[in-house]
Amino acid sequence: MAGDDGLPSLGRVKITDLIPSEGLPSDSYKLSVSTLSQSFAQYSAAVIQFPAGDGALLRSGLDSACLYFQQREAYPSADMIHTNDSREWCKTSGYYADPQLWQETYDYRPGLTPIEPSNAMELPPGGLPDIFGLLGKAARGVLDAMSYYLNLRSSPFTEILDNVPLRSREVSSSVLSVCCHARPSFHGAQHHNLTTQDDGQLMMFHDHDHQVDKSLISVVKSDKAGLHVRDFHGRWFLVDGDLGPQEAVVYPGLALYQATAGYVNPALHRTEINNIPGNMYGRCSLVFKLMPKSMTSLSCSEMRAAGHGVEAQFQIPVPVDDFMQRSHPTDQLFNRNTFQSFSFPTAQDAGPWINEMLVQDL
Repeated sequence: MAGDDGLPSLGRVKITDLIPSEGLPSDSYKLSVSTLSQSFAQYSAAVIQFPAGDGALLRSGLDSACLYFQQREAYPSADMIHTNDSREWCKTSGYYADPQLWQETYDYRPGLTPIEPSNAMELPPGGLPDIFGLLGKAARGVLDAMSYYLNLRSSPFTEILDNVPLRSREVSSSVLSVCCHARPSFHGAQHHNLTTQDDGQLMMFHDHDHQVDKSLISVVKSDKAGLHVRDFHGRWFLVDGDLGPQEAVVYPGLALYQATAGYVNPALHRTEINNIPGNMYGRCSLVFKLMPKSMTSLSCSEMRAAGHGVEAQFQIPVPVDDFMQRSHPTDQLFNRNTFQSFSFPTAQDAGPWINEMLVQDL
């Protein structure tokens, strides 16, 4: 699946190895950044590994999510039926359903208290504040690692990210979405496509199966395999088929593509549903999306300052709110050969890799 000089499979990095320290970068940090960036380039995704204790938190969060959706009604009321309204991108909170995608979602957004249509306070799945903090910290670590890879200054995206912690009366732009695909007791539209994989296996996906997150970084942990991402060669492959309990999938979104002048391509992904109806819960996922603040702009000034070429379409800063409400045809993306010519360094020769890769990129 990979090129001759690339990673033989999806890159795996320990989140603890992506924590920067003062002074010169350690060999483990440089090697982890290299693995992460190369995996993003070849597969548009990577696997991050949390400490064992954090795996228990993720497992309990998924168990709570399954129970939460199982007790929901089979036919949600009309005011809980939402389609993808881009105007509400930073205001979603609480439960909603999209029958066209056969998907239910509970959005946890710090600063907003979800209210049921009956004006009763909704009881959410358990552990969401802790999971939000865990995945949010991981997403910021991945973002900083990509900044290091691109030779940008430290924390170059601070101005467009939420405060940590949020200040009084602030509402989070980032969101933790607890999702359930294809719950058998939920009566969605159930429109499907059948697709034959390279190995001849027949797979089932939704009609609206190609999705691109508008996030900077997305982190996904599911209770069952089924997330497929398109690699650099245009082939779809399963990214969560062999994850351990403390592992999650991470991938870049459209906002990072814009902020890096197209140097980091966003992941095009879809969810497999043909192996789900046989169980009683469907497929539950925890999806954290690190989002830019709505009143800021996506600018490529940091890329120019680092010496990267910025094409005309990225020259003018784009207000985040406009960017989120704009459609982004996927056939106009994935048009850069950014990382593909880079050779993957071994632990012994990881020293000068960053300068060599940046020279090749310019």
